[in-house]
Amino acid sequence: MQSSGHRLRDIEQHHPLLSAGGDVEAGTLDAGVMVGGPHHNNHAGPNPHHTLWFIQDGCGMVCAGITWFLVLYAAFVVNFVMLLPAKNSWYPLLNGAVFNTLAVLALASHMRTMLTDPGAVPKGNATKEYMDSLQLKPGEVIYKCPKCCSIKPERAHHCSICKRCIRKMDHHCPWVNNCVGEKNQRFFVLFTMYIALISAHALGLSGMHFFTCVKVQWNECSDFSPGVSVLLLIFLCLEAVLFLTFTAVMFGTQLHSICNDETEIERLKNEKPTWERRVRWDGMRSVFGGPPSLLWCNPFNGLRFHRLLLLSRGRRSGAEFAV
Repeated sequence: MQSSGHRLRDIEQHHPLLSAGGDVEAGTLDAGVMVGGPHHNNHAGPNPHHTLWFIQDGCGMVCAGITWFLVLYAAFVVNFVMLLPAKNSWYPLLNGAVFNTLAVLALASHMRTMLTDPGAVPKGNATKEYMDSLQLKPGEVIYKCPKCCSIKPERAHHCSICKRCIRKMDHHCPWVNNCVGEKNQRFFVLFTMYIALISAHALGLSGMHFFTCVKVQWNECSDFSPGVSVLLLIFLCLEAVLFLTFTAVMFGTQLHSICNDETEIERLKNEKPTWERRVRWDGMRSVFGGPPSLLWCNPFNGLRFHRLLLLSRGRRSGAEFAV
């Protein structure tokens, strides 16, 4: 289609000339619903999010529910099987405070990853009127996604589950029921980090508990029967080993991608960068925002509870809803 001296190509996976920071927020949403107007923040970094995003995918919702169940199961075993029956006063208080704090941070990071718009490009904005409003230079090429009929920014990829093009899409993770992209990668990194920490902590507590109970009677070190305690601890250890292995590898992979300014999709497709790379600390600052500080580890940073409650009342059904 020729319009105003530029060409619009229905190509899904190539390098467009429209930058990822461009203003492409005009347009309509067909499958999803946005309430209150399209006030998305387009540049990377943990700026305050004004949207509540949720993907209504059956498999993803089940996997997210399983994640919460396993974390809460670990908290139950750690608190009620190992810590509360302990004779020392400082031991359960110290370990309980550390474990439960990390568990809350892990679940909060999971929620922020799941409910944050990963950087979706609005559907149906590839119209002649919108193309004219871009004021592109003669001969400049931009790309249109044929699946969601949207102008495709640089480094955006289409997700078949979210049914949207996602800026700087790294991958779609069913365990958080969302894509990991430009706007929620920070929370995904925190989620993997905190899950790895509580898994390692649970393994250490389990080993200490077994060692303690071997020296005394099992009835004296737990309020549960010996058989039930052993089964609960064995399942917890298996869960902790699997979670620790998976999340530690994923955490390292995410940090490597951020420090090299290369998403997993770009690495697998061996795409040559056409953008200016922000490596190492520049890449970390672009994802986490600002200079290094403890706020980088806070999943609640930038969350406005009162605005979230007000906006969540306006959500509607669809393939996903955004508020």
